[in-house]
Amino acid sequence: MGKNLSFRDFDWALFGFIMAISALGVLQIYSASINTKFADTAAGTPVHIKQVYWLLAGIGVMFIVSRIDYHLLLEHIHWAYAASIVALLAVTAFGYTALGAKRWIRIPGLGLFQPSEWVKLVLIIALARYISSLNQKDVTWLDILKAGAIAGVPFLLVIKQPDLGTSLTYLPALIVGLFLGGIRFKHVAVILVAVALVVPVAWKKALKPYQKERLVNFMHPENDPKGSGYQIQQSLIAVGNGGIFGKGVAGGTQTQGMFLPVTHTDFIFAAFAEEHGFVGATAVLLLYFIVLMRLIQNAQTAPDRAGTMLVMGVVAILVFHILVNIGMVVGMMPVTGIPLPLMSYGGSSVMFTFLALGIVMNVRMRRFVN
Repeated sequence: MGKNLSFRDFDWALFGFIMAISALGVLQIYSASINTKFADTAAGTPVHIKQVYWLLAGIGVMFIVSRIDYHLLLEHIHWAYAASIVALLAVTAFGYTALGAKRWIRIPGLGLFQPSEWVKLVLIIALARYISSLNQKDVTWLDILKAGAIAGVPFLLVIKQPDLGTSLTYLPALIVGLFLGGIRFKHVAVILVAVALVVPVAWKKALKPYQKERLVNFMHPENDPKGSGYQIQQSLIAVGNGGIFGKGVAGGTQTQGMFLPVTHTDFIFAAFAEEHGFVGATAVLLLYFIVLMRLIQNAQTAPDRAGTMLVMGVVAILVFHILVNIGMVVGMMPVTGIPLPLMSYGGSSVMFTFLALGIVMNVRMRRFVN
């Protein structure tokens, strides 16, 4: 459990920035839901209060994980990987279906559990263990195929749910891992050509009709303003409506009038931009930038290669989430349902983020331990 460790080595500055983003998230969830009276149907708890509960639980888990030697996690990750595959198969067999997708397992007393969120953390650790174990300077095709299989199995299982957005979040950890592992330019070139050849087949065979519709219309949402283009158009209106300083808390017309959809989850940044303006949105982006820079700094000071890969795997997935969510809000990405870390409402997302941050703290606190 790291008896020689001290919480003085904990990255308290990073923790402060994380809590600042989380607090802004709770404020916006409250504002977005104040007029809709949205509450958990089982407990009658307002979503912003429930988000606070999840944050408190996440903080507790983060501190616990930071004390467990990450080498133990690496050593036993094969069991967690097997359990995650079983959980994804269980979703396929008897999962809970909502909005045309089967992504959750209902757990009595706890509500809905989404295994695909937790798989992100398992993949970060599994890929870090495998790629860091490769002693050669450059990875081979066999190494690439094995790493691809580690990420590919859960990727395919999640796509079948269908959940294209979440499945795509598995790829950044693989890409960063291979890059740090020493992938060669010729490997990258061949992979890009293979992807280019697979895309037309995936378009015809793999994507659902609504997914194709989103991809086609996100560039021109005005073509279907009441259908697939509705969300993007309302998001752009909300962002533009905020001006420089915003409409104030609970003052956004698009947000409070419920024209903007799912304002407490997928489009929380659009709601925040409407109510806090360009200044507030820029401040949030700056906070995310500082958090990511602190994470990269922790990766640079990691005591070993595996530690570096663990932290950079976390960075890769967080960057993907932030870029895709905010890109979606401003119309530069199709609507995917990927949450904004620390701000969007959701227990699974919050717990994944804090578990991942716990591993980062774990690596940091051992940077001076032999």
